[in-house]
Amino acid sequence: MDYLHQLQWPAMVVTVIAAWLIASQFKHRREVGFWCFLLSNALWIVWGWNDHAHALVVLQIALAILNIRGAYKNEPKPVERSGA
Repeated sequence: MDYLHQLQWPAMVVTVIAAWLIASQFKHRREVGFWCFLLSNALWIVWGWNDHAHALVVLQIALAILNIRGAYKNEPKPVERSGA
């Protein structure tokens, strides 16, 4: 049995968990969700490469970039205080 072929199941589970965490109102859970999404992107890339699903690989790279952007935007912005 090709073990890389079975990688789609953990990738799917991690993706669902990440989506659940991203929807949280708690910042820490959202942060963990972004990391889970990045892990799922990596798993899908490995699976897609092994299965010659090149469109999936490109999609996961694009989604990883968006996840990195989302993680960055999840950081709180410094509060500017006026001197007045």
